[in-house]
Amino acid sequence: MLGGIQECFERTIEYLKTREQFGVPIGSFQALKHRAAQMFCEVELSKSAVLEALSALDEDSDQVAELACLAKARLNDTYNLVSNEGVQMHGGIGMTDEYEIGFFMKRSRVCEHSLGNSAFLRDRYGVIQGY
Repeated sequence: MLGGIQECFERTIEYLKTREQFGVPIGSFQALKHRAAQMFCEVELSKSAVLEALSALDEDSDQVAELACLAKARLNDTYNLVSNEGVQMHGGIGMTDEYEIGFFMKRSRVCEHSLGNSAFLRDRYGVIQGY
């Protein structure tokens, strides 16, 4: 999932740099910059969650279950956000076969329900923590 998130984000940023509207790249528009910055922050948080869960596995930590829930829930939410924003920022062409960005949105939905959606994982995290 993290690889799909990263690829979707990079393709979207590249599109924002190359697509021109009114004689300037659309990535220069402030509203799109803010949305791209939000995506960047979420991608970085997801990377951190995955690295922490992998480190716990390497160290045979007793927190593997909690960190796996945390990482998967974060990836679900981030993949959903980044793929939705990618399609939106590509405009109408985002859902055509000419660009593959729509594939990431479809794939994010499948991944989200594989091995637990975010609500299930947050509940599981709470149960593991004793709530």
